[in-house]
Amino acid sequence: MTNAAAVERFRDLALALPDAVEGSHAGAPDFRANGRIFATLAYGDRGLGTLKLTPSQQADCLSDANDLFEAVHGGWGRMGMTFIRLDAPEDVLIGAIALAYRNVISKPAPRRKKATSTQA
Repeated sequence: MTNAAAVERFRDLALALPDAVEGSHAGAPDFRANGRIFATLAYGDRGLGTLKLTPSQQADCLSDANDLFEAVHGGWGRMGMTFIRLDAPEDVLIGAIALAYRNVISKPAPRRKKATSTQA
């Protein structure tokens, strides 16, 4: 599978989830539900997707398949952000993307800031 095909497969799997939409964060494609990002393709050119997992979910993924998952480096990784290889088996991708998705739909939608008036 080419990297471009793997990126498209990840995108298709993420967008197949109910109410999932594609957006952009720091110039990279991201996938959101309930107003929150659950996955990105910020490192798609390196063959990696990024998932928003909890630290314990991340530990389970690393324990079960450390050849497919890697903690994002630094503080983001300590908070659960996890790389997944885009060439992972489809059932692994589906399960991991769905896990990240469930994490964001279980939280209330983020509050939007009220627009402030600049009229005097």
